[in-house]
Amino acid sequence: MRLNNKVVIITGAGGGMGLKTVTRFLEEGAKVVATDLTVDIIHEQLGGNAADDQLLIVKADITEDRDIEKLVQQTVNRFGGVDVLVNVAGIAQTATPIEDVSNETWDRIMSINTKSLFLTSRAVVPVMKKQKTGVIINVASIAAVRPRPGLNAYIASKGAALAFTQALAIELADHKIRVNAINPGPADTKMLGQFAAEGVNIEETKEAIFRNSVPLGELIQPEDIANAAVYLSSDEAKRVTGAIFNIDGGRGI
Repeated sequence: MRLNNKVVIITGAGGGMGLKTVTRFLEEGAKVVATDLTVDIIHEQLGGNAADDQLLIVKADITEDRDIEKLVQQTVNRFGGVDVLVNVAGIAQTATPIEDVSNETWDRIMSINTKSLFLTSRAVVPVMKKQKTGVIINVASIAAVRPRPGLNAYIASKGAALAFTQALAIELADHKIRVNAINPGPADTKMLGQFAAEGVNIEETKEAIFRNSVPLGELIQPEDIANAAVYLSSDEAKRVTGAIFNIDGGRGI
């Protein structure tokens, strides 16, 4: 198992992509701390599938300092450290003209998609520096490099995530902490439908706009992103840092 006994925090663990990522890391032997604002589905789907000493489920708001600090402390208390942080958590934006985007919408998207990366990274880096090793993976979006109309706040938040990833990669390289990003293409999750404009048929939009925009002809599956995260967390990627890994079926070309 490629991640045997590695201690991994995964945010957004209650979503489709997050649940699959937790599952794959458990399969690879990692000790996983799965966190989300709502954790009922994590308990339902995963609570009985892992030994008590391999999975810890923690309810936390990743936009709140105190919640993140408690999350990291619980991880250290339970498993002795933090080897990997995978920031899967994120929210979509309903396609909206810029003049109709409210301050509240902009702030919420930036807080969950970007500020959370800062808070989680700031909390785990001191632990990783003491260990002289660590991995941080931020899930961004191919939309940051291939924008779609009306997703202004979302794209800005994911562009910031990419810049933040590379800023940390160079800052933390001397401490042997690797920082990389994954850009999913259009993914077959509930979140995809949330990008459609109000009143639009979601299933038709998924087919006509999203699936047809992928050169390989299929939507990205949650396991595609989970597998990429496993690779970036493993020793197979020990020379990879500051990379932006497009798992997009060619959408970014």
